Amino acid sequence: MENSGQPNASAAGMSAITVSQLNRQARSILEQGLGRLWVEGEISNIARPASGHVYFSLKDSSAQVRAAFFRQRQRGPVLNFKDGDQVLALGRVSLYEARGDYQLIVEQIEFAGEGALKRQFEVLKKKLDAEGLFDESRKQALPELPRRIGVITSPSGAAIRDIISVLARRFPSIPVVIYPAAVQGETAPAELQAALQSAIRRAECDVLIIGRGGGSLEDLMAFNDEQLARSIVNCPIPVVSAVGHEVDFTIADFVADLRAPTPSAAAEIVVPDRNDWLRSLNSLATRIVRLGRRTLDDLGQSLDWLGRRLVRSSPAATLERSAARLASLQQRLHGAAHRSVRDINHRLQLAARGLHSVSPLATLERGYAIVENAESGKVLLKASDVAPGDDIRARLSDGVLIATVRKT
Repeated sequence: MENSGQPNASAAGMSAITVSQLNRQARSILEQGLGRLWVEGEISNIARPASGHVYFSLKDSSAQVRAAFFRQRQRGPVLNFKDGDQVLALGRVSLYEARGDYQLIVEQIEFAGEGALKRQFEVLKKKLDAEGLFDESRKQALPELPRRIGVITSPSGAAIRDIISVLARRFPSIPVVIYPAAVQGETAPAELQAALQSAIRRAECDVLIIGRGGGSLEDLMAFNDEQLARSIVNCPIPVVSAVGHEVDFTIADFVADLRAPTPSAAAEIVVPDRNDWLRSLNSLATRIVRLGRRTLDDLGQSLDWLGRRLVRSSPAATLERSAARLASLQQRLHGAAHRSVRDINHRLQLAARGLHSVSPLATLERGYAIVENAESGKVLLKASDVAPGDDIRARLSDGVLIATVRKT
């Protein structure tokens, strides 16, 4: 039979398709049927060519699939994953038509499980440590006896019960303010930060405890948040971090002014023991009483000595001399005051007579008058200062005349 170059019909009369058509249809079915999905597996056969694309296989105990992470899909720094890493890959299933390879086109990739969380923790820890946020030199000292203690935690958790129990036992007179926040889940970092900002804004506490009870690494991740860590660093109130158990460490522990191994230990740290303070106060009171008695004895002896000196100096005679001198001074003062008033009165009369002699009123009494322009009030010195018809005002010793000029 001669080959015409066209696909041959099958025995049943069906038309054959090319390999390219088969792969194209298979690709369409895969992409439309499955869509985007997360796939977990172990990386193997990883390749990083110069193009920037990353090729590898994802496998589990019984199967594997090829994967491609194209450069244009990579956002930010690419994770430094390697063969053997367990990862989560988000992507869509497709088929490379040229070779007929079924593959996963990766859009996002991250480490799976606690391994990823530990890596994130270590990366952030290294970053903040390099910035100097863990340095002891920048950390604040706790108050010896706080007037009020703030606690940032879940109001329904075991941690707050432990803290309040210890504080009530050690120093029950110190009030406690609770700033409620979620300590686990997606909203926890934001709620913890909001509670911390509220405590800073209200400025009613001398020390803050931030923490929660124990849990898995994932449970404690809210305290590994970078923004929360920076808020703790910038807090003007001393902060004690009390997250989890003694073996648990979080970023909050490293940036806080003091790390307590447990919430109960934090309560032990922030307040002194009341009984110790009472013993110290009793000892101090005893010392004050002893010192007071000694002081009174010394003062009593000094008073006796001064009394004997007072008797020897005859206070009655001293009082008589003082009284006589006072009477003499009073008499001299009275005479000087009388003479001073008399002299002042005489000088005042002379000044009054001199003033009256030059007063314009005295001149008016001698028959003179002061003539003014009635409209402007200007004193007239010459006849030419007015014209016929002008109104004038003449001030005499006993009154004023208003007149009109008829002729000058």
